[in-house]
Amino acid sequence: MSNIAIKYFIFLLKSTNQHGVHSPFVYNLVTKCFYKKTNNNLWNYFLTIKKHLLDNKKNIKVTDFGSGSRIFKTNEREVAKIAKIAGISNTKAKLLIKVINYFKPENCLEIGTSIGLATSAIKIGNENTKITTLEGCPETSKVANELLINNFKNINLITGNFNKTLPEIVKNNKYDFIYFDGNHTKQSTLNYFRTCLKTIHNNSIWIFDDIYWSQEMQEAWTEIKNHPSVTVTVDIFHWGIVFFRKEQEKEHFKIRT
Repeated sequence: MSNIAIKYFIFLLKSTNQHGVHSPFVYNLVTKCFYKKTNNNLWNYFLTIKKHLLDNKKNIKVTDFGSGSRIFKTNEREVAKIAKIAGISNTKAKLLIKVINYFKPENCLEIGTSIGLATSAIKIGNENTKITTLEGCPETSKVANELLINNFKNINLITGNFNKTLPEIVKNNKYDFIYFDGNHTKQSTLNYFRTCLKTIHNNSIWIFDDIYWSQEMQEAWTEIKNHPSVTVTVDIFHWGIVFFRKEQEKEHFKIRT
C-alpha cells in the first residue's frame, strides 16, 4: 500500500459525514454543497473547456518553482497530458464548482493557474466572479491565457514568481475566496498564507490543495489550523478549507466527500 493510500485510510477512520457535525454552518456546507448533485449544465461546460486542452498536442517547456512532479520525468510536456494528469482532477473540479456556486464569491484569487482548468471551474461556478490568477511558468501561462481569454471575461492572469507577484496583488485588496495551488512546500505555503492574511474579511474562504501531499504539507496545514485568525477548518483529504468567521467557535472537521 502506498504512503498516500495509508494516509487516506487513516483519514477515513477519523472522518465523518453530516451526522457527526454539530455546527449548523458546517452541516449546511456538507449537506447543501458537498453532498448536492453537481449541476449538469455547469459540469458539461467544464468538460467542454477541458476538451480544448485534451485536444492540444503541443509540447511546452515547464518551469517548475515548486516541489516538482511525481509523474513527469522531464520539463518537456504535452499540454494534453498536463490536462489529463497534472490538471485539477474531475473530482476536485466538481467540488470546486459546487463550492463556488454555493458561496458565490465576487472577488477571487488563485495562486497557481497552471493551464487554467481550476480557474475555469471557479468561473463556471459563478460567472459573475472576478478572478485574479497567478502563474510562475511563462509557457503554461500562455496556454492558460489563450484558454481563458477565448472563453471567459473578468479574469486577470499575472505571470511571474509568486514571491514578487503575490505581495503586490494583495495590497489594498479583500478577497472572498483564495485557492492555494502554487507550491507544495511547507515554507512557501506558510509564506503565502501569511501574505494573504491582510486580505481576509469575516466571510473569506480559503482552500489549500493537497494538504497530504507530503509530511511538509501536513505540517503546514497544522500550523494554518492553529493560527489565531482561523476559526473553522474542514479537512476533506485532498483539500483543507479555512474559514475566518468570528461568530464561530474554533473547531476542526474531517469530512468524507
